[in-house]
Amino acid sequence: MFASLRIRNYRLFALGQAVSNTGTWMQRIAQDWLVLSLTGSASAVGITIALQFLPMLVLGLYGGVLADRLPKRPLLIATQSLMGLTGVALATLTLAGDVRVWHVYVAALLLGLITVVDNPARQTFVAEMVGPRQLANAVSLNSANFQSARLVGPAVAGVLITAVGSGWAFLLNGLSFAAPVAGLLLMRTAELHRAEPQPRAKGQLREGLRHVAGRPELVWPIVLVGCIGTFGFNFPIWLSAFVGDVFHEDAGTYGLLNTLLAAGSLAGALLAARRGLARLRLLVTAALVFSALLVATAFAPGFWLFAALLVPIGMFGLTVNVTANTTVQTATDPEMRGRVMALFMMVFSGGTPIGAPLVGWVTDTYGPRIGMAAGGAASLVAAAAIAVVLSRVGNLRLSVSRQGVAFVPTAEGRLVKAA
Repeated sequence: MFASLRIRNYRLFALGQAVSNTGTWMQRIAQDWLVLSLTGSASAVGITIALQFLPMLVLGLYGGVLADRLPKRPLLIATQSLMGLTGVALATLTLAGDVRVWHVYVAALLLGLITVVDNPARQTFVAEMVGPRQLANAVSLNSANFQSARLVGPAVAGVLITAVGSGWAFLLNGLSFAAPVAGLLLMRTAELHRAEPQPRAKGQLREGLRHVAGRPELVWPIVLVGCIGTFGFNFPIWLSAFVGDVFHEDAGTYGLLNTLLAAGSLAGALLAARRGLARLRLLVTAALVFSALLVATAFAPGFWLFAALLVPIGMFGLTVNVTANTTVQTATDPEMRGRVMALFMMVFSGGTPIGAPLVGWVTDTYGPRIGMAAGGAASLVAAAAIAVVLSRVGNLRLSVSRQGVAFVPTAEGRLVKAA
């Protein structure tokens, strides 16, 4: 389960990310709560999230080109430092009492612009630290690291917001980026499995898209996470609305719900690390279960049932993300990995500027329960459609027996396999 941590460079990376991820989750909670406090609108929270992810939608592929062209370690030192400065700037405004909602919008947009380059560089740098044999394990442990921080960050943010306000959460997040920068500086560069930077040339973006096109093992995981990311991962909107409008609680309860969601996500990440292999049928099954749970949870009659259901939602949602990520990275040629992972992140995160305002409007207009159920239903339709497509591509059919429900080869599929 923890095989990648035997590698010194990856240990330094993981330790630095654990610190900065905790700060990131503190800022996310503080940011959502600050916007809700300033405006009283779930739509405003959706706009903030959309601005943070809009650059990935518009510029994400260009970030992947840069990640393939430039040495990744110096690039990450620069992007992580800039992220820290963004957090400190927002903290200064908030602690001074001068923060306005447009300040939060600008900070979210700047963070999104930095993420355009940071995300594909950070995703693909994992392969350079651990090599191809440990890649699947390291990807899963990265997610476990992120979700472990999600257990701590929201809880600490809830206490800080209630006690002294959002500004201190922003400040601690800004300072937390010193840890990953230090880890990157301390790495032994001779031990990296470096991918050769690609020389500047015309058509590199189109080349990456052609690499993905026509390969079902790349296309359909990317399409699926795009649909789930657009409609199913809008928890800041739903949870803040449920806490305020349905359960009439405070920031501490918002932090608790995020912690429960993170506990399930951490379990999903550790199971993925132990599992090792990533399979498309696991990806589709997890997506179907995740979407159905969203619909069921939307109509949970009481607070504690709603809270308890967030744990399996987190587990299956993280399984979707990790399985798709591992599938795409392991199926991609190393010289293309930056561009392909940029496309993956662009589709997954870039759908948020479309989904978040729409989900926020539905939530404001029809209530949190209808908003969450609508997101789950849209994700369920997408997952079911892609399951059908993959079954046809793989010459599979649905089989229902005493052993359960599964896709099995058709007669044609068995003949192809035999041939």
